[in-house]
Amino acid sequence: MSRIEVQIMGQSYVLASPDGGEEALIVAANKVDVAMCGIRDAGKIKARERIAVLACLNMAFESGQPTVGSDGVSAAHATAEPILVTPNPALTSLIKKLDDALAQDGQLL
Repeated sequence: MSRIEVQIMGQSYVLASPDGGEEALIVAANKVDVAMCGIRDAGKIKARERIAVLACLNMAFESGQPTVGSDGVSAAHATAEPILVTPNPALTSLIKKLDDALAQDGQLL
């Protein structure tokens, strides 16, 4: 087991990684960083917890929607770089509903 340090939305995290899994964990952290920064930079949501929840929902939704290239290889497996996906209108609507519901409560949980 090794430890690696990653940055997500400007905050440093030290993570435990199984031996040989460091690169995959760094790629995953980069995907999370890109997703969270994209939501933050859109300017509508400021709370880190809400940004994290929405980023997780986006990533979970996207993981169920594989993109296959003309070579038959899934884009998620073809590159180690984060993949930017055009927003899905249904997902955008769901995110708005979640944000509205969370805003009414004033708390995440």
